[in-house]
Amino acid sequence: MSGPSVLPAAALCDTPIQHLSAALTGHGLWLDVGAAIIRVRSDSRLFARQLQQVYRAFPLVTAHTWADVHVDIRTSRSLRGWVRPSVSLTSEGRPLFVPFPADSPMPLFEWGCNWLLGQRLNDRLLLHSGVVERDGLTLVMPATPGSGKSTLTSALSLRGWRLLSDEFGVFDPERGVFQAMLKPVALKNESIDVMRRFVPQASLGPEFPKTRKGTVAHVAALPDAVARCREVARPGAFILPRWVEGSPTRLEPLTEDQLFPALAFNAFNYGVLAAAGFEAVMALVRRCPAWQLVYSNLDEALTAIDAIWPQVLARQAAASR
Repeated sequence: MSGPSVLPAAALCDTPIQHLSAALTGHGLWLDVGAAIIRVRSDSRLFARQLQQVYRAFPLVTAHTWADVHVDIRTSRSLRGWVRPSVSLTSEGRPLFVPFPADSPMPLFEWGCNWLLGQRLNDRLLLHSGVVERDGLTLVMPATPGSGKSTLTSALSLRGWRLLSDEFGVFDPERGVFQAMLKPVALKNESIDVMRRFVPQASLGPEFPKTRKGTVAHVAALPDAVARCREVARPGAFILPRWVEGSPTRLEPLTEDQLFPALAFNAFNYGVLAAAGFEAVMALVRRCPAWQLVYSNLDEALTAIDAIWPQVLARQAAASR
C-alpha cells in the first residue's frame, strides 16, 4: 500500500457519513492512537455513525502501510441474525468474543481493541490507568473498576490537561516516557450524568444500556489531544483515585512500598515482562511522588490535584538535573 492518505483538514466529524461508510466497507479506516495504529472495517452503518461521534477529531485515513491491530465489525448474516440482529468482531480472520446486539457495535469495538492491544504491546509496560499530561509530565491514575478513574480522567482532560489514555498507561522503559493510547473515555452508569453536568459541552456519544458493565457512553478526545497523540511525556506523578459517595476530598501521600503493588497489580503485562516489568515499575516508583485521592466532588478533586502539581514540577525538575 501507499503512504497515509488523509483528506485535507477532514476530521471524521466533518466527513459525510456515506464517505465514512464507504471507507469502512472497503479497505478500512486507520486510527492512529499514539502507541499503536488500528485498522477497522465494518459493514454496519450504525457503527459508522457511532465511530464518527466518538472519534470525531481523528482524520479520515483510508490507506496506510502498517496497523498493529486489524479489526472487523460485521453484522450477522445467519438466520438467527434476522431474529435477533447482532454484530461480531473478528481480528485477522479469528472470531473474538460473544456477538453484541446490532445497535451496540461501539462497545464491542472498544473492548475488543483494548483486549487485542493488551496482548500485542509487550515491549512496553501497560498499566491499567488513566493518563493525562501537563507541562510535559504525566499524571497517571491506576485503579480497579468502580474507583472513579474514568470520571476523573475525563474531567481533567476537559479542564486543561491533555488526554493520553483512559485505559492504558503505556510506559516505554527504554526511553523512560509514556506514550498515548488515545481512545475515547468510557463512562459507566451514574458517571455519564455526572460528566454531563460537570462539562455540559463535552462531546459524548450514544448511551449503550445493558452491557456487561451497565450503561456505557464514550467521551470523545479533544482535537488538540488527537493532533498531539504521537507526543510522548515524561513520568510526573501517580494518583490512586477512589470515589466514595458523600466523602470529603482527601489527598494522602503514598510511600514507595504502597505504590509498588498498586502499579504491579494494575499492570496488564507485569508477569509477561518478568524482570523487565519489575525494573520498569521500580523506576517509576523511585522517580514519581504518589497520592491516594478519595473524592466525591469533581471540582474539589481537581483543585486538590492543582495544589500538589507545583511539588511534582519541582521534584521532576530536580531529577532531570
